[in-house]
Amino acid sequence: MKTAHLPIGTFINMAAVTAGSLLGLWLQQLFPPNVETIIFQAIGLGTMVLGIKMALKVPEGHLLVFIFSLILGGIIGELLHVAAALEQFGESLKALVQVSDSRFTEGLITAFLLYCIGSMTIVGAIDEGLRGQRELLLIKSTLDGISSIAFAATYGIGVLFSIVPMLILQGGITLLARQMQRFFTNIIIDQLSAVGGALIIAISIRLLKLGEVSIENLLPALVLAVVMSWGLERYRQKKM
Repeated sequence: MKTAHLPIGTFINMAAVTAGSLLGLWLQQLFPPNVETIIFQAIGLGTMVLGIKMALKVPEGHLLVFIFSLILGGIIGELLHVAAALEQFGESLKALVQVSDSRFTEGLITAFLLYCIGSMTIVGAIDEGLRGQRELLLIKSTLDGISSIAFAATYGIGVLFSIVPMLILQGGITLLARQMQRFFTNIIIDQLSAVGGALIIAISIRLLKLGEVSIENLLPALVLAVVMSWGLERYRQKKM
């Protein structure tokens, strides 16, 4: 049996997001301002529910890891000026593809969080890499394709370009499935989903205009959630 397969499921996922984004960009031109406002509010509410659902996956006994991942991740993000770096990257990419969308970077990051941080991404990619089973990624592709219509209509063409980090992350997990299966335990997957859910709640706060959260500078929290959860698991195993 092969230990790795080509990320066909990820390619299908990318195609679904591309098709949905193009449809959303076309619909964007048809909406008058009052309809656009209510779409923002509806998407904001839906995004908040999704974020809360994901955030509640914090594994038992890992609440402090969840909290400190966000705190330390935010501090690291501020010190490293992650938001500024991503903005510069977004401007460079915009110039490269010759678009003038002011929400390009915001749309790319929003879509990346929604499409690439969660249990379906990790488990689906590992299943494809180890066993060639793509059912979970096909379901995810359908959901992502539908949601990309609404998010592209809201955030613009940046949503379309989220397929680039999707290929790198999701496709990479498929190609490295055996190693990733050993590393991504259920606890680490749940913790990553929970921290990602907190960032998605922050996105909904922006959409609903309830406040301003520096989501970009909180992105290092995702890495810390994985590293700290792994470290805590290893520590508990040694004590047993």
